[in-house]
Amino acid sequence: MPDMTPDPAAIAAAARLLEQGGLVAFPTETVYGLGADAENPQAVASIYAAKGRPANHPVIVHLAPEGDIDYWAIDIPAEARQLIDAFWPGPLTLILKRAVHIPDAVSGGQDSIGLRCPSHPVAQALLREFKGGRGGVAAPSANKFGHVSPTTARHVRDEFGAPPQGPLAAILDGGQSEVGIESTILDLSRMESHGPVLLRPGHVSPQQIAGVIGRLPALPDAAAPRASGTLSAHYAPATPVALVAPQQLEEVVRRLSAGGKRAALMRRASAKLEGAVAQLDMSGAPASYAHELYAALRQMDAVGADIILVEAPPADAEWQGVNDRLRRAAHDSTEVLASLLQRTP
Repeated sequence: MPDMTPDPAAIAAAARLLEQGGLVAFPTETVYGLGADAENPQAVASIYAAKGRPANHPVIVHLAPEGDIDYWAIDIPAEARQLIDAFWPGPLTLILKRAVHIPDAVSGGQDSIGLRCPSHPVAQALLREFKGGRGGVAAPSANKFGHVSPTTARHVRDEFGAPPQGPLAAILDGGQSEVGIESTILDLSRMESHGPVLLRPGHVSPQQIAGVIGRLPALPDAAAPRASGTLSAHYAPATPVALVAPQQLEEVVRRLSAGGKRAALMRRASAKLEGAVAQLDMSGAPASYAHELYAALRQMDAVGADIILVEAPPADAEWQGVNDRLRRAAHDSTEVLASLLQRTP
């Protein structure tokens, strides 16, 4: 595994490329980000072009630990500063009112902005070097829009090619992302009217948030700001994904195999199920499962199966982030399993 210690020469070179308007992929503790200068609308537009991302879908701006959020946002509520003290650097994104001098390219035309400070040492070194630590790097996940997010530098190269081929100027390698799913996104831009609103679950739980600000965040409402990774279909491999209840898994695999269908399997048990063309044993602990999830989906996507069956995780609160990603990965495949089973004995 690559050393997570930042290479000063590589960091300096990557910061210069960002300052020149280039795209740089870099590791964070959640997933790898596809970075550009957040104050350069042309550079941000190149993120959208490389990913095939809809222009109205906002990106998250990453700041150095010493970054000044008052430069990026206005009307910052006290709850935001409390959460920053508790969880930054770390996997929590706050949606705040965007300062008027910040281009709306990063917010999909909205008056809000998503801000976070990553904890990965390579990301922190890059953000401190870029514009002397006073800049912001807009960075959605470093993959084509809607695809499985990357948790290694190899995943990024698989998506975009190795620089200088393809749209990326550089890729910084910092090993496998520790958290493995994207940050929690919390809307604090409408505190007077709606209070805190959880737009995307992640490693930082609603209970942890409530422990800091004294109340649980509400679920998204119709007027909530658009945010990264919140479309119904997202994080999906090319192979259809289906969530299957644990007690139904053996029978589903048997029927698919009997009908000549190739099923790849991800389950939280080590016993091999006959009939699956490939099987990955996933962790029974939610944090470890999240760490493994995207690499597992990519691995199963490569075996040439007709469908990836995922044993549905528990519905407990600590599994909320994992279940959110799996539901979105399976969203466009809801009828595929039923169709395959209709054609089996």
